[in-house]
Amino acid sequence: MSAQPSTTTTSDPRLEAPRWDGRAGRHAALRVRLLALLALPLAAWYFAWLLEPGRMGSPILYVILIAAETFNLVQAVGFWWTASRQRARPPLRLADGGPPPAVDVLVPTYDEPVGVVEPTIAAASALRGGRVTVWLLDDGRSDAMRAMAARHGARYLTRERRDGAKAGNINDALPRTGAEFLVVLDCDHVPAPRFLEATLGHLADERVAMVQTPQYYANAHRNRVAAAAWAQQALFFGAIARGKDGLGAMFCCGTNMVFRRSALVDAGGFPEDSVTEDFELSITLHERGWRTAYMPEVVASGLGPEDMKSYVSQQQRWARGCLGGTRRALRADLPHRQKLQYLLSSMYFLSGWTVLVYLAMPIVRILTGAQPLAGASADQFLVHFAPYYAVALGMVAVAGAGAFTFAGFALATSSFWIGVRASLLALTGRRGGFVVTPKQGTPGRQPGAVWPALAMVTVLVTVAIDGLLRDASPATVNNVAFAGFHVTILLAGAWPALARPDAPPAAAVDETPVGVEERWAA
Repeated sequence: MSAQPSTTTTSDPRLEAPRWDGRAGRHAALRVRLLALLALPLAAWYFAWLLEPGRMGSPILYVILIAAETFNLVQAVGFWWTASRQRARPPLRLADGGPPPAVDVLVPTYDEPVGVVEPTIAAASALRGGRVTVWLLDDGRSDAMRAMAARHGARYLTRERRDGAKAGNINDALPRTGAEFLVVLDCDHVPAPRFLEATLGHLADERVAMVQTPQYYANAHRNRVAAAAWAQQALFFGAIARGKDGLGAMFCCGTNMVFRRSALVDAGGFPEDSVTEDFELSITLHERGWRTAYMPEVVASGLGPEDMKSYVSQQQRWARGCLGGTRRALRADLPHRQKLQYLLSSMYFLSGWTVLVYLAMPIVRILTGAQPLAGASADQFLVHFAPYYAVALGMVAVAGAGAFTFAGFALATSSFWIGVRASLLALTGRRGGFVVTPKQGTPGRQPGAVWPALAMVTVLVTVAIDGLLRDASPATVNNVAFAGFHVTILLAGAWPALARPDAPPAAAVDETPVGVEERWAA
C-alpha cells in the first residue's frame, strides 16, 4: 500500500524544516485587544473630524471618500475582532486503544510536472498514524503520472468527464474510495510524516467535520514573488485563522486539510459551480451543524507563485470566487457571528476599490481643483488621519508577528485592479473558470502582468509634473507628495515583474525526493 521514498539527492525547499510557526505566542490576543483600545478612540477622533459640518468639499468626491473610509474601518474592526479571539489548538493525535483509522489521501492533479507532484505522493505514502491509501487523481491522464504513482504504491484514478475542475475531480473519487477520513492535498504540498498524528485527534469530536492546517510556502526564502505572497498568507494563517477558529468560523482552504467522510457526503461534496469550492463547502457544513477546526502548526509545505503572472492568476481566481460567494454568505442560515466572518472574508477584495479611490484623489485635485474636503489643510488632515492609520498598520504588524512585510503590503496594493475587475465580474454573475496556479516560475520579465499598476504610475507621474509646471502652489505640492507616495508603493509592488527573475526553483528538477523522514523535523 505504501512505498518508502528513494534516496536520490534533491534541494526541494518543501523537504526543508518549516521556517514559520503558526502557533500564537503568549498573550497574542491580549496584545491585539490592548491595541484596539488605542485604535478605536483614534478612529473615532478621525471620523468625528471627517464628518464635521462644513467639511464637505465636492459632494461627489466627499461621498466617495466617506464610503471608502467606512469600508476600510469595517474591515479594520473586523480584523481587530477576529485577531482578538485567537485560539491556538495544539497538535492532537487520536487516543490509543484501537486499530489505526483508515485514511484516504486525495491528491488531484492536472498537467503539473511529475517533479512537482512526486514529492507529495512519496511523502503521503509515508504518513504515520493511520492505514493510509494514497490516491493520485489525474485529470491529465498522464502515463508518467501513472508510473510515478505505481513507484510509490499509490492508487491512480482518472475519470471520463472533467467537469467541475478540482472539485469535480475530488467528488468523482468519493464513491471510488471508502476510508473514514479523507486528506486533501494540492499536488505541490508535501505533508510531514506526522500530519495525521497532529490532526486526527481533533476529529475525535464527532461533530467536527474538518481540520485545516496552514498553507505554507516553502519557496518564500528563494523567490521574491513567493516571499511577498507568503507575507499575505502568513497573516491569514496566523492571527486571522486562529481568530476564526476561536469564533467557530474557520473555513477550509483547499489543501492540507482532513475531512470526516460522513460530513463531506452530508454536505453533498465540493460545490462544482464555484472557483472557490472550499469556501462555499464550509458554509454548507456550518449550515448543517458541523464544526470546523484549525491546527496552526505547519505540517505540510507547498510552493507559492514564483512569477507575477502566476500570482495574478491565483489572486484573480480567489477574488472572483470570494466575491461571487458573497451572495451565498448573505443567504446562509448561520449564527450572526459566523455569517459576519464569512462576509468579512468574501468582501475583502472590495478593498481594491478603496485603493483606486485614494490613487485617484490627487489626480482629480491637480487636474480640476476639486477636492473631497473643505476647510482643511494637509497638516490638519494628517494630524487626524496619520495616528489612526499608523496604529491600524501597527496592529497588523503585531498580529502578524513580523511575518507581514512591506513587500507583501506593496504587492497587495499594486494588485488593486484585481479586486476591481473581480467585483465587476461578480456583479454580472460571471465567475470564470478554474485556473490551476502554475507551480514553477517562467524566465523573463513580465511587465504585462502588472500593466494596470504601471499605467496608474504613468498617470500619477504625468499629472504631478503637469501640475507643478502649471501651478506650484502649496496645495499642488501637497497633492504631488501624495501622488509620489502612491507611486512608491505601486512600483515596490510591481517590481518583481520588472526585475531580473530569480534563479529557477529547485523544485523544477524532475527527480525523486530524498527520504522525507530525514528532512522534516519530527
